[in-house]
Order: sequence, then C-alpha cells, then structure tokens
Amino acid sequence: MEGLGEKLVIMLTEIEKQRYLRHILLEEIGEAGQLKLKQAKVLVIGAYGLGCPVLQYLTAAGVGKIGIVDDDLVDRSNLQRQILFSEKNVGEPKVIAAKNRLQEMNGSIEIVAYKERLSAGNALALFSAYDIIVDGSDNFSTKYLANDAAVLSGKPLVFGSIFKFDGQVSVFNYQNGPTYRCLFPKPGLAEEMPSCSEVGVLGILPGIIGNLQANEVLKMILGIGNILSGKLLLFDALDIQIQILPFSKNPDLVVTNLKEINFSCENNLINSLSFKEYLKSPKSFTLLDIRNSNERAVYHIGGLHIPLSDLEKRYSELVFEDNLLVYCASGIRSSKAISKLEILFPEKKIYNLEGGLKNIK
Repeated sequence: MEGLGEKLVIMLTEIEKQRYLRHILLEEIGEAGQLKLKQAKVLVIGAYGLGCPVLQYLTAAGVGKIGIVDDDLVDRSNLQRQILFSEKNVGEPKVIAAKNRLQEMNGSIEIVAYKERLSAGNALALFSAYDIIVDGSDNFSTKYLANDAAVLSGKPLVFGSIFKFDGQVSVFNYQNGPTYRCLFPKPGLAEEMPSCSEVGVLGILPGIIGNLQANEVLKMILGIGNILSGKLLLFDALDIQIQILPFSKNPDLVVTNLKEINFSCENNLINSLSFKEYLKSPKSFTLLDIRNSNERAVYHIGGLHIPLSDLEKRYSELVFEDNLLVYCASGIRSSKAISKLEILFPEKKIYNLEGGLKNIK
C-alpha cells in the first residue's frame, strides 16, 4: 500500500458534471479539459470595466481559483459598465462586493480577494501563486508594472485596454513571447495619457473586450486554439471592425527589476491649490472650468466655463479677472490650459485645482 494517499486526485463531482455539461460535450474540452479548468489558478488585476466580465465568465467556466487585486471602492459612476456591482454596493470595497457576487454564481470554486493596490512590493509574491495573470487595470503605470512582473515571474499576461469606442486585446509573455514593452517600450508623457478619469467609454465595450480576454485565458488553460501572442487585436465598436496586427519580440528589452512608473497628472512647474485652501478665501479667486459642456452639465463647482478647445478663441473673457483657479476632472487638462494662459496673461496669478474635481466629490 506504499504511496497511497500521497497525491490528491482531483475529480469532477456529479453536480459539476451537470453544471459544465455544455463544456464537456465539446470534443475539444470534455471532462479532461474541465478538470484542467478546475485545477487552474488565475489572478485578475482590477475589478473595473474589463475585470468584471473576465471574473464573471471565468467563474461561470469553473476556473478553480480566482484572485482579485483592487483597492478601490464602488462608485455610482462605475455601474454603467462594471456589471458585477449594483446600487447596494456603492461605497463598498470592489474586491469584497465582487467576491460575494461571484461566490453566489459558483460556490464550488475559490475566490481570493486582495484589497490592495498592485505594487512593486507585492506583485511578484501575488503572481507566484497563479498560473495566468489578467490585466484589467485602468492606468498605464499598472500595465507596465504587471508586464514586468509577469516577465520576471514567467507568467503569461492577458492584456486588455479600452478608450471611448475602441478596444485592444493581446497576450504577453506567453511561452517567452513578445511583451507589452515590445509594443510600447517606453511610457508616453503624462500630459498625453488619456487616463486619470478624463475620458468616457461606451458601457458595453469593456464587456466585449473583457470577454475576449477571458477567451484567451480559457484557451491557454485548455491548450486549444491560437493564442493572441505576438498579435494585437483592435476592436472598433462603432463600425464593428476587427483588425489583428502582428508584432515581434524585441530581444534587446530585458527586465531586471520592478519599478513603478509615476504618471503625474499635473505639471510640477504650475502653481496648484487644494480645494480646502480655496475655501479659506473663495472670493480671492475666479473659478474657470475648462471641461466640455456635457461634463459641466453633470457636475461643477461654479465659476466661468470656457472649454479647453475654445480657450484660444475666448481668452479675452478673462482679461479683467485677477487670480484664476482652473479646474477639470483630474488636473491634466487644466494644466494644459494654464500653460496657454500663462503665455497670454503673464501678469496674472493662475492656479491649478489640485487633483481636479475627483478629489472633492
């Protein structure tokens, strides 16, 4: 009887066979494939627009262990696209709300919630416990960090990105294949980045892109189909067009350590003022909102309204204003506006609302 009990044999239960019957009926999957899914471990970075559909479908598919890394709280503005959450979850940690919802969907799998931000200090330890990493983040700093951690830990990284009506999907570091840095070797300038809550997105788009990401995860686990390694899928939601662009591994790009990239949303050479500081003497400043009209209609804190695109045509409206406090959603566009205004009005005192409206709502 020597050796008995030394190795745990994982089998599908009768309930699991019923639950995953439509998978099992597929010749490419069968019971053996469903067992692979049951034994797989996948880590999802971010329970945002992309992460929610990824989590939902990996849970439904029976992936045995799913980790979620996120330190954010559910906001009402998330509900337009982050389909795991409802009104009752507003204000709750996303990882807790997501875990509870996913366990309701499938109680036979393990959901692990990490209520923390992915960082250079925790990335390698987190990645080491999983087979596949899914990037559902909403900022470039995390995308570079996730890529580099995936390379150092030898894990494939399923990439997704969305912008307005367009989405991208690829798989990086699959079997030592091309990485995110092979496409984008260096980060762009902070003022050129379309993140930091500055743009909108079609609510259904992250569902489409997230499901494509989940599809790549399942194919890798099951060992079927062609993986999007060395290929960037581009999706246009307005014209329903898909392009797949090939790219190659750059042998000169070598990742040796983890370093977080700090994308500042504000120009350090521009004077900034917090909202609390402004409230101490509000009559000393003229507020200037440089967002578009749709944003203004949703929420504003008063003052003049001149969209950034109209500033060079309407700057004369500011001739008789002394101290200007310029604001937008997060500080990026207001920084751009101030750079222009300082040239037009070198004698004026012009300040940027620190962190934009996102810091005061």
